Amino acid sequence: MPRVADHEERRLQVAAAVGRVIAADGPNAVTVARTAAEAGISVGLVQHYFRSKDEMLLFAYGHVLERFERRVTALIGRAEVVGTRIEHMVLDALAESMPLDAERRQDWRVALAFTGRAADDPRLGELKTAALNRTRAHIAQAVVNAKECGEVDAGRDEHVEAARIAAYAEGLTSHLYADPEGLPPAAALAALADHLAGVFTGVCTLRDREPGERPSAR
Repeated sequence: MPRVADHEERRLQVAAAVGRVIAADGPNAVTVARTAAEAGISVGLVQHYFRSKDEMLLFAYGHVLERFERRVTALIGRAEVVGTRIEHMVLDALAESMPLDAERRQDWRVALAFTGRAADDPRLGELKTAALNRTRAHIAQAVVNAKECGEVDAGRDEHVEAARIAAYAEGLTSHLYADPEGLPPAAALAALADHLAGVFTGVCTLRDREPGERPSAR
């Protein structure tokens, strides 16, 4: 019997192939045969791991979301070690979902394709909604921690600020993907940094703590 690790590795291999097909030719180009060829495996093997095209697409979308969240978790972990300002942690975390380079542009293309399908597919819609909820919750927690630290005024509502920041970042991301010449990556990051600077207006009063003891973005 195949090991569990082998099983998961094959599923991830298929998910990566789905992403490449979507990035190249859009979601309508995804078929079991095309995905198998892209992954370098047989159609039968793809069908062994996924009973239908929809099941394959659902897993691929979840994989994109999970990969983004893993990158953000690793980024915040590194930032906490050196005591990075929470404002900058939030900026760097949001930048992970923006099409600033070839890899992130492909991820965004895949996410965009699934976002359209999510309007008609409840299962995809649930994944999308859950991802948006997690994003706002993480930002809200970062604002709460920044209020404790002194970077954000205590009177600000973390949920309102999280909604504003998330919406602003998503709007920039859409413009950046659709018109990278009109809105270059550097300009998009500068705009997001300026928006965050209007929220994180204070100075952390916990500078005497060890880096690992400071409030984080989580």
